[in-house]
Amino acid sequence: MDRLISTLIRIVLAVGVSGVMFVVLNYLFSQATKRWRLFNVIVGAFIGLLYFGILDGNRLLGDVGPTLIFWPIIGAVAGGIVFGVLSEIEEPRLRFATAAGSMAAIGIIQGAAWRSDFLPSLDWGTAIAWTLITGVIFGALGLAIRQDFFRAGRWALIGLAIGWMLGAYGGADFGSGNRGESYLAAIIGLALVGVCLGMSKIPDNAGRIKINAGSRKYIFLAPALAFVVLGLLIPLARTIYLSLLTREEDGRFNDLVWNGLENYGFIFTNENSLDFSDWGNFFGSSLVWWGAGLLVLSLVVVLVQWLRSPDGRPRASGGSISPFVIAWFLIAMAVFATLRGTIINNLWWVFFVSIMATVLGLVIAVLADRTRMESVAKSLIFMPMAISFVGASIIWRYMYIARPPNKPQTGVFNSIWVGIGELSTTDSWTGILAIAVLIGVIAVLLLLAGISWRAKAKNMALSSLLGAGLVGYLFYRLIGPGIGGFKTRTILVDGQEVTQTIPDTILFLQNIPFNNLWLMIILIWIQTGFAMVIFSAAIKAVPGEFIEAAKVDGATETQIFWRVIIPQIATTIGVVVTTLIVLVMKVYDIVKVMTNGNFGTQVLASDMWQRAFTESNFGLGSALAVVLFISVLPIMFYNIRRMQKLET
Repeated sequence: MDRLISTLIRIVLAVGVSGVMFVVLNYLFSQATKRWRLFNVIVGAFIGLLYFGILDGNRLLGDVGPTLIFWPIIGAVAGGIVFGVLSEIEEPRLRFATAAGSMAAIGIIQGAAWRSDFLPSLDWGTAIAWTLITGVIFGALGLAIRQDFFRAGRWALIGLAIGWMLGAYGGADFGSGNRGESYLAAIIGLALVGVCLGMSKIPDNAGRIKINAGSRKYIFLAPALAFVVLGLLIPLARTIYLSLLTREEDGRFNDLVWNGLENYGFIFTNENSLDFSDWGNFFGSSLVWWGAGLLVLSLVVVLVQWLRSPDGRPRASGGSISPFVIAWFLIAMAVFATLRGTIINNLWWVFFVSIMATVLGLVIAVLADRTRMESVAKSLIFMPMAISFVGASIIWRYMYIARPPNKPQTGVFNSIWVGIGELSTTDSWTGILAIAVLIGVIAVLLLLAGISWRAKAKNMALSSLLGAGLVGYLFYRLIGPGIGGFKTRTILVDGQEVTQTIPDTILFLQNIPFNNLWLMIILIWIQTGFAMVIFSAAIKAVPGEFIEAAKVDGATETQIFWRVIIPQIATTIGVVVTTLIVLVMKVYDIVKVMTNGNFGTQVLASDMWQRAFTESNFGLGSALAVVLFISVLPIMFYNIRRMQKLET
């Protein structure tokens, strides 16, 4: 209860402070047309308070006066005075000298206040390089945007000031400098800021009205932009910088040295990321041979349809396309199962989860559309979306768990597997009943195949035959070598060999490489509901007259689905797939909870955590984070461009 009350109080305070700031900022900018000097004093005081507050908050200033209060107030007073004085000076040379001198004086105050045990030792080469490069970049941007050399010069000065601050303090070795370098770092940077202020002109009445009117967009955008800069851009820049460093031998976090692009080279060359050593087993995989068989089957179907076509042209249909797609899917799975490594695992996740969640979501949306209990069925499918990744992983961990064979199984899948094994090795009535049920299922499927063939529903006939074949294989296993979780062993009893049947479990999370698939099923289970909801809305938005026209032309339900509905929702399918790819690329929680990255299940996000926070290799961990970010970026760009085209 105390935490709930504390949270509510913080929410109320946050909303209240935001509202007060919005009102205050609106009132402040309204003073630009009424009280110009007061407006400048308040703006200068706020900037000075913020600047010295950041320095003091990071404990860079001396312990003079009350901590976190004294130096920010000094900065606010100094900033208010400087901006207030400049608001009345119109003569260019006097304004220039006053601004540069006043800001240099504030730099002297900062240099004197700098903590003696944290004085910066300047790297002049780094500082000058940052200053010149940033100045050139800002100047070029100003010239490109403003098309005016004078304004481009002001942009260049702003770039010089920012570049000096970044180079002087970012490249400094704090704690080994002297007071003189502290003065120089502060005076040069703030003097450049003063030069920028001195080059500005006091706006006339029309300019002040423009400031007042144009401030509204900044008032609304500033909080969001501040959060984006502080929460995204600055951490991104910091991560990129860290990715170019490495830890010294026997070093700690602060002992990072320049490493260039070696971290990125290590990511793409070490066996933990890309391992092709097992490639020779690709052609021995059963997945490859099943895929090759389905490819041959699809080619045979296409050939038969070609020969029977009245116009002599081959026509693609569900009977030929489905085996073809499944064949290449199986071959791709064989590739991912043979090639190992963190990057391969990530690609495997993207391929399998994105395809399966999209296909299952589409199938469920189509089957549930305009049926009884549609809302109930969709609610049940969508329900996993309400569970966190960690919660879902814990649920499925209990589904996969395997206890020792001599103990009762508590995992759902192993309980079923061991139960089937016991059923296939028993001579009781339960085994006979299972055989009878399988024979009945085979007979029904064969009867359905014959009826469908006579009704010219060839896809249904082929599906029924395929189902009968699968059930027939189960029947063979049940009456022959057996099926399910059991194994036999030979033991000596009174000097004689006795064959004993004992339960045998499946180690879902330990068996490499297909333990990755069992982890992927968790994310598919969660995201299928998301895909189903989006596809259901898109299908209901398909104009009914299109479907009616197709029926009038004699189209079957299958033809309506492939030639009417799918083209209409193609854009939605693209959005769902790209959204899933972005989500899957960042997967971390499931792998962390289920295996902690062991047994060959490591992905980029979990490897990043392992390198950075377990091994304290922040350079390599940051490089992995950058690789993850860059891999997601093109997909995000494609998705945004697609949405922009739809809006236009």
